[in-house]
Amino acid sequence: MSRIGRMPITVPADVQVTLEGKNITVKGPKGELKSTIHPLISVELDGNVLNVTRPNDAQETRSLHGLTRALVANMVTGVHTGFSKELEVNGVGYRAAKQGKQLVMNLGYSHQVTMDEIPGITIDVPAPNRIIISGPDKQLVGQFAANVREKRPPEPYKGKGIKYVNETLIRKEGKAGGKKK
Repeated sequence: MSRIGRMPITVPADVQVTLEGKNITVKGPKGELKSTIHPLISVELDGNVLNVTRPNDAQETRSLHGLTRALVANMVTGVHTGFSKELEVNGVGYRAAKQGKQLVMNLGYSHQVTMDEIPGITIDVPAPNRIIISGPDKQLVGQFAANVREKRPPEPYKGKGIKYVNETLIRKEGKAGGKKK
C-alpha cells in the first residue's frame, strides 16, 4: 500500500470540496481549483476527510495512487493557504520592479525584460533584488518562477543572475585560481 496514498486529507472548515464523477472542484479563500481524477483511482469525501483509494495492486494503479493523493492535497492546501516561491536577483545593476501587472527586470541586457502577470499568479517585489511569486496552484507558481529564473540563470563564477532564495550555488574558481607558484 502506498504510504502517501493511504493518508487521509483533512479538509479545513473554510474549504469546500465538490466531487462530480471523476471531476473534483476545491474552493477556498485563496481561489478555486478544478481537476480530473484518473479513472483507475477513486476519491471519497467523508465529512471533512478525503480518502484516495485504488481498486487493485497493478503497477499503474500503485503509481497513480500516491500521485493523485498528493495532487488533491496540494489543491486543498493551495486554496486554503497558498504557495509561494521567492527569487533573489544578484548582480551589479540587476534589479526588479513591478509596474502595474508587469514584472520589469534589468538583468544586464541592452533592454529591460518584462513578464506579464498571468491569471492565478500574483507577483510581489518588496525590494529591488527580491521577487515573490504566489498563488493557489503549486504547479503554476513553480513553473512561473522557473520562467522568471530562466531569463538570467545564476552563473557559477560570480553568482550573478536570478536564483531561488533557498538555492545553493556551487561556485567555481576563475582561471587564475588554478595556477600554482
